[in-house]
Amino acid sequence: AVHVAESGGGSVQAGGSLRLSCAATGDTLANICMGWFRQRPGKEREGVAAIWPGGPTSYYGDSAKGRFTVSLDFAKNTMNLQMNSLEPEDTAMYYCAADGWKLCRPNDWQSPTDSTSWGQGTQVIVSS
Repeated sequence: AVHVAESGGGSVQAGGSLRLSCAATGDTLANICMGWFRQRPGKEREGVAAIWPGGPTSYYGDSAKGRFTVSLDFAKNTMNLQMNSLEPEDTAMYYCAADGWKLCRPNDWQSPTDSTSWGQGTQVIVSS
């Protein structure tokens, strides 16, 4: 089974940038759909971005489009999320997720299943 672990969270002022990383062990990125989800205070979990190595093909939630970029580092078996122009509304716990190719189908990437592996999360705080 694949295991994932996040790093790179922290506090930043509005307009700033952060880079999150997710290291995968137990499988190679070539076989895994990787994604970022977040849970804001008082809100339900939402999909931020996902990426499939074929292509690679990436998907973004509406809040991430134009500001966030998801990428893969095959040498490090790591997925990255570059977050720019951060807003206080981006304050959340960010979770890395990994699953098989089905999670990266265009209509399914925001719907993790019982087979999805999760990291412990990394906190992002954006102050105004």
